[in-house]
Amino acid sequence: MATIGLIGAGHIGSQIARLAVANGYNVVISNSRGPETLSGLVAELGSRARAATVVEAAKSGDIVVVTIPLKDYRTVPVEPLAGKIVIDTNNYYPERDGHIPELDNESATTSELLQKHLPTSKVVKAFNHIYAAELTTHGQPAGTKNRRALAIAGNDQGAKTTVTHLLDQFGFDIVDAGPLKEGWRIQRDTPGTVRAARLRSCGKTSRRPSDTRISDTRISKERGAQRGVAPFQRQGGTYTFPRENAPLLTHAFEEAKTFMPDPQFAYTPLGNGPCASQNRNLVSQCH
Repeated sequence: MATIGLIGAGHIGSQIARLAVANGYNVVISNSRGPETLSGLVAELGSRARAATVVEAAKSGDIVVVTIPLKDYRTVPVEPLAGKIVIDTNNYYPERDGHIPELDNESATTSELLQKHLPTSKVVKAFNHIYAAELTTHGQPAGTKNRRALAIAGNDQGAKTTVTHLLDQFGFDIVDAGPLKEGWRIQRDTPGTVRAARLRSCGKTSRRPSDTRISDTRISKERGAQRGVAPFQRQGGTYTFPRENAPLLTHAFEEAKTFMPDPQFAYTPLGNGPCASQNRNLVSQCH
């Protein structure tokens, strides 16, 4: 069975290790503090797991997961990861990571930064828009009605196919967001997707994930024009989505209102045509 290397063993990293071992993978776990600090997690995981240095985890993994604070992405070893699939779980927190100009001005995504640092690796964005605890509790067998879907992004189709298979083993369907430049759709502070799983986490399940998939709204007008996306508007706590998204959003929002009443929550005509508007708090509560 293949080996998954983990650079980082925090909330997300340890959960991925649990899923990997449960699905028959060997795991090599590392962190910035040294292998000796991971003895408890390794004991929990059993014989398929071992602790190692960051370089050893990078060398050992057939697939390597980078799940460290974004500010430290330049510490990820380059040579041992050449040619390998690297899963990036990172999110940008300026209060922790400091300000990164490329992210502040939206000229790059978090995963594009890692891909630039690892020029010959095959970076795939995944696992960054789900609570860590839900990784081991929300997975379901393939074909299950209303199975939760996670989004991925990557430039290499073969790498995305491999990660899709991995996530399917872990219990999740996949939404392919496209290349890494489209990873902004699932970055922090963006609605990304409001679909069955998020509504389910608030106490109700929608009919099917495709009913509730929506586009991100953090994008600037300039970036929207650059990427061929209709511009979005934000007015206070309300996000306004483009006309073409309205049919997908109607069901999700009207259903959400039935179990989460909010006087500021609305589906209303705005701008030049019908758009869906959504209170930001709904996204936060259903994230």
